[in-house]
Amino acid sequence: MVLITDGGSTKCDWILLDKKGEVQLKTRTQGLNPAVISSEELKTRILSNAELEGVVEEVTTLDFFGAGCGTETPVAILSNLLQELFPKAKVSVNEDIMAAVLSVTNEPGIVCILGTGSNSCYFDGKTVHLNAPSLGYSVMDEASGNYFGKQLLRDYFYKKMPTEVASEFAKRFDLEPDHIKMQLYKQPNPNAYLASFAEFIFLSEIENDYFSALLSEGIERFIECRILTFTEAKRLPVHFVGSIAHFSETLIKTALQKHNLQAGNFVKRPIDGLISYYKEHKLTIE
Repeated sequence: MVLITDGGSTKCDWILLDKKGEVQLKTRTQGLNPAVISSEELKTRILSNAELEGVVEEVTTLDFFGAGCGTETPVAILSNLLQELFPKAKVSVNEDIMAAVLSVTNEPGIVCILGTGSNSCYFDGKTVHLNAPSLGYSVMDEASGNYFGKQLLRDYFYKKMPTEVASEFAKRFDLEPDHIKMQLYKQPNPNAYLASFAEFIFLSEIENDYFSALLSEGIERFIECRILTFTEAKRLPVHFVGSIAHFSETLIKTALQKHNLQAGNFVKRPIDGLISYYKEHKLTIE
């Protein structure tokens, strides 16, 4: 059977398919980003899921698509670990941008990820082309969850956040500086921790221009750095995958219009698109 995995920094979805492409198991673990999580912690997170442990002997193909899998070292770490845990499987580890592509289109287009992190590529119908390597949450990741979480924290402590918003923000999160620094510099997944603040934008009962301006600025920066750098963007649809993209769809479409860019498909969870792709294109897998 085939195990396909969509591994973000916050959470990781696992789907087991039989030879007919029918779903035999759906489960989830914590995020498995090998660029920011130690191999020991990766192993612990996988082994903590009893459902996965129960199908180890049945998996003959394991295709992992994940955040942090765009460079050689983290790919090797995760490949070796998965091969150890699923010894009968043929293991492949791919960057999450490929899962994004497969989940939204089989035609040429620009494909973007806006979730805990962010990324983009040009897909020519067969091959993925990147305009820059993804250097992660501390350098890049414009308009991502961790980007907006970082902006919220900055605005709160620099007192740039509207008073009413700041009051609600303080009630919802532990904003003790020592706690924040511990999470950022001593705990795994600092990017996911930052992204946890971003949900405040979408769940807050307060409606004001502050949130719209914050989102619009991040989206504009993403378009500038991650879409317009592809010359193909002016003639092809621009697709989006991820929770931030899902909740910001209206603002994204407005921003694209300003640049005469064509909005494509929006998908919240790429794993659903992956299931359809595997059923349609990979039913002959062993």
